[in-house]
Amino acid sequence: MKIAVCISQVPDTESNITISTDSKNLDLDELDYIINPYDEYALEEALKTKEIFNGEVIVISAGADKNKDALKKALAIGANKAVHLKTNESFDSLNLAKLLYEEIKTHQPVLVFFGKQSADYSNSVTGQITAQLLNYNLLSNVSNLEISENRIIAEREIDGWKEKVSTTFPAVITAEKGLNTPRYPSLKGIMTAKKKPFIEKVIENTLNCTERIELKRPKNKSAGKVAVNSDEGINGLISFLQNEVKIL
Repeated sequence: MKIAVCISQVPDTESNITISTDSKNLDLDELDYIINPYDEYALEEALKTKEIFNGEVIVISAGADKNKDALKKALAIGANKAVHLKTNESFDSLNLAKLLYEEIKTHQPVLVFFGKQSADYSNSVTGQITAQLLNYNLLSNVSNLEISENRIIAEREIDGWKEKVSTTFPAVITAEKGLNTPRYPSLKGIMTAKKKPFIEKVIENTLNCTERIELKRPKNKSAGKVAVNSDEGINGLISFLQNEVKIL
């Protein structure tokens, strides 16, 4: 069974994020990067599936040189091959999906795993668009998964409910938090990773369908108001709801 996993590098959630002077990008110079957390669940599920069906896992990432770290970690954890689509350009979700589609179809996997969204921009559509381009079945936001030789059964959490669905191969699966517990690379895995195929392809500039106009921080939340349990406090709360919030 051939399996592809698409991963990305994102700023560490504990990093201090600043916006560049042009107000259109993030200042990336001082940031620490990690594998997108949702992609770690996708990678772990791909590796578990590989071990059950004696398969092969190809991990793909599009981005600058820093993405090599994510790919090397994936190889150390157990992926068989890595493909780095090297570019310094920033892609919108549609163009990223097109880029991944062109690479994925050359490998013809029967399963493609994504994280359900990236932790930086959280668009949560790249996996879905890629499935459409590939003409693969889609199971999104999967929190539990059962794969047999001819059937895929998934559980999805939707607005407090759990939905159980099934489909057939080939399929794209986007992983939700809690699908599994991602593993860590071992020393042996790190050494073995150096001998595994690592393919680098330079990607030419492409025209995005959307333009980022501005990035800005949300407004700080205003301080809360406390109503004291007294006639004066209750009257003040009523006045606040009537005159400022205007919901009474």
